[in-house]
Amino acid sequence: MPDTGVPRRGRSAPLLALAWAVVLLLTGAAPAPSVPTSPGPLLVETDRGLVRGRAHDGFRTFEGIPYAAPPTGALRWRPPQPAPRWKGVRDAGAGGARCVQLPPVGPGGPSGAEDCLFLNVTAPAGADLRGGGPRPLPVMVWFHGGGFVNGAGDFYRPERLVVEGGVVVVTVNYRLGVFGLFGHPELGGAPALALADQQAALRWVRANAARFGADPHDVTVFGESAGALSVCAHLASPASAGLFHRAIVQSGSCSTTIPAGALLPELDTYEPFVPEARTVADGARAARRLGCDGPAGGVLDCLRRLDARTLAVPELMQRFSLVPYGNGLLPVEPRRALETGRFLRVPVLQGTTRDEMRIFVAQTLAAHPVDDAAAYRARLERSFGAAARAVEAAYPVSGHPTAAAAWAAVLSDASFTCPTLRDSGALARHVATYGYRFGDRDAPNFTGLPEPAGLPYGASHGFELPYLFTMAPLAGPQRELADHMVRYWAAFARTGSPDGAGGPRWPLYRGPDSVLSLAPGAEGLRTVDARAEHHCALWDAWWPGTRVTRAR
Repeated sequence: MPDTGVPRRGRSAPLLALAWAVVLLLTGAAPAPSVPTSPGPLLVETDRGLVRGRAHDGFRTFEGIPYAAPPTGALRWRPPQPAPRWKGVRDAGAGGARCVQLPPVGPGGPSGAEDCLFLNVTAPAGADLRGGGPRPLPVMVWFHGGGFVNGAGDFYRPERLVVEGGVVVVTVNYRLGVFGLFGHPELGGAPALALADQQAALRWVRANAARFGADPHDVTVFGESAGALSVCAHLASPASAGLFHRAIVQSGSCSTTIPAGALLPELDTYEPFVPEARTVADGARAARRLGCDGPAGGVLDCLRRLDARTLAVPELMQRFSLVPYGNGLLPVEPRRALETGRFLRVPVLQGTTRDEMRIFVAQTLAAHPVDDAAAYRARLERSFGAAARAVEAAYPVSGHPTAAAAWAAVLSDASFTCPTLRDSGALARHVATYGYRFGDRDAPNFTGLPEPAGLPYGASHGFELPYLFTMAPLAGPQRELADHMVRYWAAFARTGSPDGAGGPRWPLYRGPDSVLSLAPGAEGLRTVDARAEHHCALWDAWWPGTRVTRAR
């Protein structure tokens, strides 16, 4: 990965961009598949005006609906404001502009627009669009991934969840990078506007769900990767109370962390949530570098006069891709909120994929190979210090096809699987909690990224998404697994429990043997002792106090 020019202090931000940029490829960076329409556009009157949707085979779509005013000009870096009312009928046949963002991988300039606060509604064909029907449907609100530097709601086609699950799905754009997670003394801190945008979208759902045949008092938030981190943040945010009633966290728990040197030797530990003071200090330095260092009270005016493309450079987008806490929206670090029980009391379903880090490790092997036991041991010592011997004993190279596969297994468990299970234990002390592990190691590689010899992607980060959204063709046992997953997710949205969806029993998370393995064929749907299989006792001992962090 080329140097972004970010100072060594806090080099976890480029790690975030590298480790999560692949997400766009995983979640449909290519244009979303077209959906055939049927005659007869549909009209719905929202609280801001009429929209005209489209009818499809079994479902209806209403795309590009503004849920807040354009955050441009004087509204840049301000909390989302109500969308202006419009006269006549607004066409809702295509997604709105995507938020300013970096390309998913490789060179290229930014794309998108600041006027991007749009959402998309997909409803079953039988939903009562007049509202007030006898059986309103559950709502599932999706927050996309992309490391808080790229992504958009319209990358995701949720018709399978809608038609087969009998729910209404809303996908959301939110401000990214320097536009969504900037801080500065003149802002009074770092207001986490990306999360504020999501809350504004949830308020829109509360005001308008019934108009699309849905129940505003039956809202599930769900997301993957950065979208999952967003869901975690809302669980810890008092300002989100009452805006949702259930939560699904896919591959991005509150305790997600990636150790120092995991992918590139010079990179610091990645933790997605940072103290507000750090973001504010970074913002003051960025303003000075941009030439906006005048008298107090004028810096923001100067920054707001800058063109969006001046701000949307990798250094700034990546620097401001970490979520600040210690503010009114997110008062406590989310993992601490879970540990101390200071989170919203709603049922939670969360899990990971079995091989989360393989696809990320694969992208760095050419520059930093892990091709033998010596290279593997050097990586362990760099990232885990005094714990390296214990880690190697639990993950010997001889137990894996290659040294690179062993390293990816270490990182998957240390960064995703065990932090998620630790969070599940904290959640389960207070709310109904369900855990899963997606384990289809033959899941389709729809990323376009080649798989290096000795490190197939397997059940990598994001590879569960085609089983919920329309992204890649599935057949046979994989299609059966997708059918089960859709029913589980929809049942959870409907009742707060995935159990009773017609598949094998999914128990509450109670520790050993209570995580449901989601895999096709002989592996099947079964409960597993994920903590034992993934050496979580080792990672619990390492994680709290012995992490290696690069000097700042």
